[in-house]
Amino acid sequence: MKTGFIGAGKAGFTLGKYFAVNGIELSGYYSRSRKSAEEAARFAGCTSYEDISELVSDSDVIFITTPDSAIKDTYLKIYRYNISNKQICHCSGAMSAGEAFPEIEQQGAQGFSIHPLFPISSKYESYKEIGRAFFTIEGDSRHIDEWKILFEGMGNPVKILSGEHKTEYHAACAAASNLVCALIAESTELMTKCGFTQKESLKALEPLITANIRGIIKSDPVSALTGPVERCDCETVRRHIRCFEKETDRKIYLSLSLKLTELARKKHPETDYSELEKMLKDEWKRRNSQ
Repeated sequence: MKTGFIGAGKAGFTLGKYFAVNGIELSGYYSRSRKSAEEAARFAGCTSYEDISELVSDSDVIFITTPDSAIKDTYLKIYRYNISNKQICHCSGAMSAGEAFPEIEQQGAQGFSIHPLFPISSKYESYKEIGRAFFTIEGDSRHIDEWKILFEGMGNPVKILSGEHKTEYHAACAAASNLVCALIAESTELMTKCGFTQKESLKALEPLITANIRGIIKSDPVSALTGPVERCDCETVRRHIRCFEKETDRKIYLSLSLKLTELARKKHPETDYSELEKMLKDEWKRRNSQ
Protein backbone atom coordinates (compact mmCIF):
# COMPACT_ATOMS: atom_id res chain seq x y z
CA MET A 1 0.00 0.00 0.00
CA LYS A 2 1.58 3.26 -1.16
CA THR A 3 0.46 6.49 0.51
CA GLY A 4 0.45 9.84 -1.28
CA PHE A 5 -0.17 13.35 0.00
CA ILE A 6 -1.95 16.22 -1.68
CA GLY A 7 -0.87 19.29 0.24
CA ALA A 8 2.60 19.97 1.59
CA GLY A 9 1.99 22.04 4.69
CA LYS A 10 2.72 21.19 8.32
CA ALA A 11 0.21 18.30 8.46
CA GLY A 12 1.47 16.75 5.24
CA PHE A 13 5.11 17.08 6.26
CA THR A 14 4.49 15.63 9.71
CA LEU A 15 2.33 12.66 8.77
CA GLY A 16 4.45 11.76 5.77
CA LYS A 17 7.65 11.72 7.79
CA TYR A 18 5.95 9.90 10.66
CA PHE A 19 4.69 7.23 8.29
CA ALA A 20 8.09 6.90 6.62
CA VAL A 21 10.02 6.38 9.88
CA ASN A 22 7.45 3.72 10.80
CA GLY A 23 8.03 1.77 7.60
CA ILE A 24 4.94 2.86 5.66
CA GLU A 25 5.75 3.17 1.96
CA LEU A 26 5.08 6.58 0.43
CA SER A 27 4.40 7.38 -3.20
CA GLY A 28 5.00 11.11 -2.78
CA TYR A 29 3.62 14.63 -2.62
CA TYR A 30 1.65 16.93 -4.89
CA SER A 31 1.07 20.58 -4.04
CA ARG A 32 -0.02 23.71 -5.86
CA SER A 33 3.48 24.91 -4.98
CA ARG A 34 5.99 22.74 -6.79
CA LYS A 35 8.69 23.94 -4.38
CA SER A 36 6.66 22.81 -1.35
CA ALA A 37 6.07 19.36 -2.84
CA GLU A 38 9.79 18.95 -3.55
CA GLU A 39 10.69 20.10 -0.04
CA ALA A 40 8.26 17.67 1.60
CA ALA A 41 9.40 14.80 -0.65
CA ARG A 42 13.06 15.36 0.26
CA PHE A 43 12.13 15.43 3.95
CA ALA A 44 10.09 12.22 3.82
CA GLY A 45 12.34 10.43 1.33
CA CYS A 46 9.90 10.01 -1.55
CA THR A 47 8.86 11.56 -4.87
CA SER A 48 7.32 14.91 -5.74
CA TYR A 49 4.70 15.11 -8.48
CA GLU A 50 3.98 17.86 -10.98
CA ASP A 51 0.77 16.17 -12.14
CA ILE A 52 -1.92 15.34 -9.56
CA SER A 53 -3.28 12.54 -11.76
CA GLU A 54 0.06 10.72 -11.58
CA LEU A 55 0.07 10.84 -7.79
CA VAL A 56 -3.48 9.47 -7.77
CA SER A 57 -2.49 6.66 -10.12
CA ASP A 58 0.59 5.72 -8.09
CA SER A 59 -1.12 5.78 -4.67
CA ASP A 60 -3.33 3.25 -2.92
CA VAL A 61 -4.02 5.68 -0.08
CA ILE A 62 -4.34 9.44 -0.63
CA PHE A 63 -4.19 11.93 2.22
CA ILE A 64 -5.62 15.35 1.40
CA THR A 65 -3.64 17.55 3.80
CA THR A 66 -4.75 20.92 2.47
CA PRO A 67 -6.43 23.56 4.67
CA ASP A 68 -9.92 22.44 5.73
CA SER A 69 -11.60 24.88 3.36
CA ALA A 70 -9.91 23.24 0.36
CA ILE A 71 -10.42 19.55 1.24
CA LYS A 72 -13.72 19.05 -0.58
CA ASP A 73 -12.65 21.00 -3.68
CA THR A 74 -9.42 19.00 -3.84
CA TYR A 75 -11.36 15.75 -3.58
CA LEU A 76 -13.67 16.84 -6.39
CA LYS A 77 -10.60 17.39 -8.59
CA ILE A 78 -9.39 13.82 -8.10
CA TYR A 79 -12.93 12.41 -8.28
CA ARG A 80 -12.71 12.48 -12.09
CA TYR A 81 -9.76 10.07 -12.07
CA ASN A 82 -9.86 6.35 -11.38
CA ILE A 83 -9.97 6.16 -7.59
CA SER A 84 -11.65 2.76 -7.45
CA ASN A 85 -10.42 0.67 -4.49
CA LYS A 86 -8.39 3.60 -3.19
CA GLN A 87 -8.67 5.03 0.30
CA ILE A 88 -9.07 8.81 0.49
CA CYS A 89 -8.28 10.43 3.84
CA HIS A 90 -8.32 13.89 5.35
CA CYS A 91 -7.07 15.18 8.70
CA SER A 92 -9.75 17.70 9.62
CA GLY A 93 -11.16 17.38 13.11
CA ALA A 94 -14.35 19.20 12.15
CA MET A 95 -15.46 17.44 8.94
CA SER A 96 -16.72 13.91 8.56
CA ALA A 97 -15.58 11.72 5.69
CA GLY A 98 -19.08 11.91 4.21
CA GLU A 99 -19.03 15.73 4.19
CA ALA A 100 -15.59 15.92 2.64
CA PHE A 101 -15.98 13.14 0.08
CA PRO A 102 -19.52 13.14 -1.39
CA GLU A 103 -20.55 10.16 -3.51
CA ILE A 104 -17.23 8.43 -2.90
CA GLU A 105 -18.92 5.01 -2.81
CA GLN A 106 -20.07 5.52 -6.41
CA GLN A 107 -16.41 5.61 -7.41
CA GLY A 108 -15.68 2.40 -5.54
CA ALA A 109 -13.41 4.18 -3.09
CA GLN A 110 -13.45 4.50 0.71
CA GLY A 111 -13.25 7.73 2.70
CA PHE A 112 -11.75 8.35 6.14
CA SER A 113 -11.23 11.20 8.53
CA ILE A 114 -8.02 10.64 10.52
CA HIS A 115 -7.32 13.35 13.07
CA PRO A 116 -4.40 13.63 15.51
CA LEU A 117 -5.20 15.40 18.79
CA PHE A 118 -1.93 17.26 18.57
CA PRO A 119 -0.85 20.84 17.78
CA ILE A 120 1.29 20.40 14.66
CA SER A 121 3.41 23.52 14.93
CA SER A 122 6.56 22.65 12.98
CA LYS A 123 7.04 21.08 9.56
CA TYR A 124 10.37 19.61 10.53
CA GLU A 125 10.00 18.80 14.22
CA SER A 126 6.41 17.76 15.02
CA TYR A 127 6.82 14.23 13.61
CA LYS A 128 9.14 13.50 16.55
CA GLU A 129 6.34 14.13 19.05
CA ILE A 130 3.25 12.92 17.21
CA GLY A 131 4.01 9.36 18.31
CA ARG A 132 2.37 10.18 21.65
CA ALA A 133 -0.72 11.76 20.06
CA PHE A 134 -4.22 10.31 20.40
CA PHE A 135 -5.82 9.72 16.98
CA THR A 136 -9.51 9.63 16.14
CA ILE A 137 -10.73 7.82 13.04
CA GLU A 138 -14.08 7.98 11.27
CA GLY A 139 -15.22 6.64 7.94
CA ASP A 140 -15.84 3.50 5.90
CA SER A 141 -16.61 0.59 8.22
CA ARG A 142 -15.01 -1.99 5.92
CA HIS A 143 -11.44 -0.84 6.63
CA ILE A 144 -11.65 1.37 9.69
CA ASP A 145 -10.37 -1.36 12.02
CA GLU A 146 -7.29 -1.71 9.82
CA TRP A 147 -6.46 1.96 10.40
CA LYS A 148 -6.99 1.51 14.12
CA ILE A 149 -4.60 -1.44 14.20
CA LEU A 150 -2.04 0.47 12.10
CA PHE A 151 -1.88 3.48 14.43
CA GLU A 152 -1.98 1.38 17.57
CA GLY A 153 0.94 -0.57 16.16
CA MET A 154 2.87 2.69 15.93
CA GLY A 155 2.07 3.38 19.58
CA ASN A 156 -0.82 5.81 19.19
CA PRO A 157 -4.02 5.45 21.24
CA VAL A 158 -7.03 5.42 18.88
CA LYS A 159 -10.77 6.05 19.16
CA ILE A 160 -13.22 5.31 16.35
CA LEU A 161 -15.87 8.03 16.01
CA SER A 162 -19.25 8.32 14.34
CA GLY A 163 -19.47 10.97 11.63
CA GLU A 164 -22.52 12.57 13.25
CA HIS A 165 -20.41 13.58 16.27
CA LYS A 166 -17.46 15.17 14.45
CA THR A 167 -18.58 18.75 15.12
CA GLU A 168 -19.04 18.08 18.85
CA TYR A 169 -15.68 16.35 18.93
CA HIS A 170 -13.94 19.30 17.26
CA ALA A 171 -15.64 21.79 19.58
CA ALA A 172 -14.30 19.76 22.50
CA CYS A 173 -10.78 19.92 21.07
CA ALA A 174 -11.07 23.68 20.49
CA ALA A 175 -12.28 24.26 24.06
CA ALA A 176 -9.32 22.34 25.50
CA SER A 177 -6.77 23.91 23.18
CA ASN A 178 -7.70 27.15 21.38
CA LEU A 179 -10.01 28.58 24.03
CA VAL A 180 -7.34 28.05 26.67
CA CYS A 181 -5.17 30.50 24.69
CA ALA A 182 -7.91 33.13 25.14
CA LEU A 183 -8.10 32.45 28.87
CA ILE A 184 -4.33 32.77 29.30
CA ALA A 185 -4.48 36.01 27.30
CA GLU A 186 -7.12 37.29 29.76
CA SER A 187 -4.82 36.41 32.65
CA THR A 188 -1.77 38.13 31.18
CA GLU A 189 -3.76 41.28 30.37
CA LEU A 190 -4.84 41.54 34.01
CA MET A 191 -1.30 40.84 35.18
CA THR A 192 0.11 43.68 33.08
CA LYS A 193 -2.20 46.04 35.00
CA CYS A 194 -0.34 44.92 38.11
CA GLY A 195 3.02 45.89 36.61
CA PHE A 196 4.06 42.61 35.02
CA THR A 197 5.38 42.37 31.48
CA GLN A 198 3.79 39.64 29.38
CA LYS A 199 6.95 37.54 29.69
CA GLU A 200 6.93 37.97 33.47
CA SER A 201 3.22 37.16 33.56
CA LEU A 202 3.68 33.86 31.76
CA LYS A 203 6.64 32.93 33.94
CA ALA A 204 4.65 33.71 37.09
CA LEU A 205 1.55 31.86 35.89
CA GLU A 206 3.37 28.78 34.57
CA PRO A 207 3.42 26.79 37.86
CA LEU A 208 -0.25 27.59 38.42
CA ILE A 209 -1.23 26.55 34.90
CA THR A 210 0.86 23.38 34.76
CA ALA A 211 -0.10 22.20 38.26
CA ASN A 212 -3.76 22.68 37.42
CA ILE A 213 -3.47 20.77 34.14
CA ARG A 214 -1.62 17.93 35.88
CA GLY A 215 -4.37 17.77 38.49
CA ILE A 216 -7.08 17.61 35.83
CA ILE A 217 -5.28 14.88 33.88
CA LYS A 218 -4.46 12.89 37.00
CA SER A 219 -8.01 12.91 38.32
CA ASP A 220 -10.73 15.01 36.61
CA PRO A 221 -11.89 18.67 36.39
CA VAL A 222 -14.15 18.33 39.44
CA SER A 223 -11.43 16.98 41.74
CA ALA A 224 -8.91 19.58 40.49
CA LEU A 225 -11.23 22.55 41.09
CA THR A 226 -9.99 25.25 43.48
CA GLY A 227 -10.64 28.96 43.93
CA PRO A 228 -13.39 31.36 44.95
CA VAL A 229 -16.24 29.61 43.11
CA GLU A 230 -15.44 26.31 44.83
CA ARG A 231 -15.31 28.17 48.16
CA CYS A 232 -18.63 29.89 47.35
CA ASP A 233 -16.92 33.23 47.93
CA CYS A 234 -19.51 35.57 46.46
CA GLU A 235 -17.71 38.77 47.43
CA THR A 236 -14.44 37.80 45.74
CA VAL A 237 -16.26 36.73 42.59
CA ARG A 238 -18.18 40.03 42.60
CA ARG A 239 -14.91 41.95 42.87
CA HIS A 240 -13.40 39.90 40.05
CA ILE A 241 -16.24 40.88 37.74
CA ARG A 242 -15.43 44.56 38.29
CA CYS A 243 -11.81 43.98 37.15
CA PHE A 244 -12.80 43.46 33.52
CA GLU A 245 -13.07 46.63 31.45
CA LYS A 246 -14.41 44.98 28.29
CA GLU A 247 -17.97 43.68 28.31
CA THR A 248 -16.91 40.59 26.35
CA ASP A 249 -14.31 39.75 29.00
CA ARG A 250 -16.85 40.11 31.81
CA LYS A 251 -19.22 37.77 30.03
CA ILE A 252 -16.47 35.19 29.60
CA TYR A 253 -15.81 35.30 33.33
CA LEU A 254 -19.51 35.09 34.16
CA SER A 255 -20.31 32.20 31.83
CA LEU A 256 -17.29 30.15 32.92
CA SER A 257 -18.01 30.85 36.60
CA LEU A 258 -21.54 29.54 36.08
CA LYS A 259 -20.04 26.39 34.61
CA LEU A 260 -17.74 26.15 37.62
CA THR A 261 -20.73 26.22 39.98
CA GLU A 262 -21.89 22.98 38.32
CA LEU A 263 -18.50 21.41 39.03
CA ALA A 264 -18.42 22.81 42.57
CA ARG A 265 -21.80 21.22 43.37
CA LYS A 266 -20.45 17.86 42.27
CA LYS A 267 -17.37 18.28 44.44
CA HIS A 268 -19.28 19.61 47.47
CA PRO A 269 -22.90 18.41 47.28
CA GLU A 270 -23.38 19.53 50.90
CA THR A 271 -22.65 23.20 50.03
CA ASP A 272 -25.40 25.61 48.99
CA TYR A 273 -24.24 27.50 45.90
CA SER A 274 -27.63 29.08 45.15
CA GLU A 275 -26.63 32.59 46.27
CA LEU A 276 -23.52 32.57 44.10
CA GLU A 277 -25.40 31.15 41.14
CA LYS A 278 -28.16 33.75 41.47
CA MET A 279 -25.62 36.56 41.64
CA LEU A 280 -23.88 35.33 38.47
CA LYS A 281 -27.15 34.86 36.58
CA ASP A 282 -28.47 38.27 37.64
CA GLU A 283 -25.23 39.89 36.56
CA TRP A 284 -25.40 38.03 33.24
CA LYS A 285 -28.96 39.20 32.61
CA ARG A 286 -28.05 42.76 33.51
CA ARG A 287 -25.13 42.78 31.11
CA ASN A 288 -27.23 41.35 28.28
CA SER A 289 -30.02 43.90 28.79
CA GLN A 290 -27.70 46.88 28.44
